[in-house]
Amino acid sequence: MAPYRNPQATGEDLEAVTSAMLAASRLLVAVSARSLAAAEDRVTLPQFRMLMVVHQGETTLVRLAEALRVNPSTAMRMADRLVAAGLLSREVNPNDRRETLLRLTVEGRRIVAEVTGRRRAEITTILARMRASQRQALLDAMRAFNAAGGEPPEPGSFPLGWPG
Repeated sequence: MAPYRNPQATGEDLEAVTSAMLAASRLLVAVSARSLAAAEDRVTLPQFRMLMVVHQGETTLVRLAEALRVNPSTAMRMADRLVAAGLLSREVNPNDRRETLLRLTVEGRRIVAEVTGRRRAEITTILARMRASQRQALLDAMRAFNAAGGEPPEPGSFPLGWPG
């Protein structure tokens, strides 16, 4: 039996896992892009990320910019486009009139549900091609990866949604 080698000491295993994660990331980006295809004339991938943040609950422009890691002016321009498209609503915060609250409209919620449904269906199809033991190993690995990266467990029904 070969002696145990610490992957952190050699870096070989770490490089192989990094390469596999980059490939998985490309696959997930492709799935995300395809899931937006039918809504493409209405929303871009960055705009969809914004919708996903607002989907978690009403928010202010400043909190939205922080969650997306963009400048408030960039978030404002994106929000303006989504308000004009009828996907976000904007109103003055009744508790602090200096703040504006952003919420999804009915159409915004429909777009989020539709795109996320397509994404979920394609990912489910890919996962169904794997053996149950492989899916369990992937689940364990993804939970550990998310924990190591500081991503909290997903409470909702959008485990591969944004922000993330």
